[in-house]
Amino acid sequence: MVSKRKETVLVTGGAGFIGSHFCQRLLQGGYRVVAVDNLNPFYSPLIKSLNLKELARYRSFRFEKGDIRQRAFLQAVMEKTRPDYVVHLAAMAGVRPSIQNPSLYVDVNIRGTQVLMDVVRQFPVKKFLFASSSSVYGNNEKVPFSEDDNVDRQISPYGATKKMGEVLLYTYHHLYGIPMALLRFFTVYGPRQRPEMAIHKFVRLLYRNRPIPIYGDGSTARDYTFIDDIIAGLWNVLHHEDTFAIYNLGNSEPVKLGELIEILAELTGREPRLDYQELPPGDVQQTFADISRAHSRLDYTPQTTISEGLGLFLEWYQAMKKEHPRLF
Repeated sequence: MVSKRKETVLVTGGAGFIGSHFCQRLLQGGYRVVAVDNLNPFYSPLIKSLNLKELARYRSFRFEKGDIRQRAFLQAVMEKTRPDYVVHLAAMAGVRPSIQNPSLYVDVNIRGTQVLMDVVRQFPVKKFLFASSSSVYGNNEKVPFSEDDNVDRQISPYGATKKMGEVLLYTYHHLYGIPMALLRFFTVYGPRQRPEMAIHKFVRLLYRNRPIPIYGDGSTARDYTFIDDIIAGLWNVLHHEDTFAIYNLGNSEPVKLGELIEILAELTGREPRLDYQELPPGDVQQTFADISRAHSRLDYTPQTTISEGLGLFLEWYQAMKKEHPRLF
């Protein structure tokens, strides 16, 4: 009896925070996984190396080091691996760094996506998933943010590049009929989180008894979404028949910055030292996801409260700090 071929998923940005988690979920679910990542020094490549070490334990995992802007590299990887699905998570991330270096964000997030799509369209891919962002909503006054809201007023280069990525992908869907789903992530956090992200940075500063920068008066709010809930959403999207769809993946429970600091202080037993500063350009006042579409179509239902998620992050952080003190 001939065994059924395992389906293959190519994940760009597969060594990163969300990418490594989704690769692991796919491997646990019986897929072959090809992770593409250039291991750039936006943060310590050693952190991504630790993520890859976890994934390398699976026999069905393969890593290809390279840049999504390199057409010949992508062409070779697609030819070798012939993936059934492509999940595009690679990007330059972060609102504030994008203001400092907008050209790099345009080059990676827009041109890189275009190069990838120009290669992918040559192959019979069953579905293409794209990591967009709540940043496409800008300072949306209507809450919660719905996928049908106008998204023409981004306030950071990062948000603008994610919106342009969505526009590009719809164009390639229209021209070549590639089934697609675009996922607008809302402030994802949890184990393996990048070190410059707020929760990771705040915890590090708390343990070092250093001041925590508070931008604004502490009233800004974010729809913090735990990594396990995001991965569950991605898994459900991959297995849902879409021609072209956009989904918010958030927790739909915004938490104010001041409240977040209070929870972290309680969980760590540390007294925070606060350094109030002006709200930087590009920062939005709040994010708040309307997840009704994802819930009705994908059965997406976040399970993790902010206190539970922060507790799980702290467990991971303390274990990693003990094992790799120079990194954490």
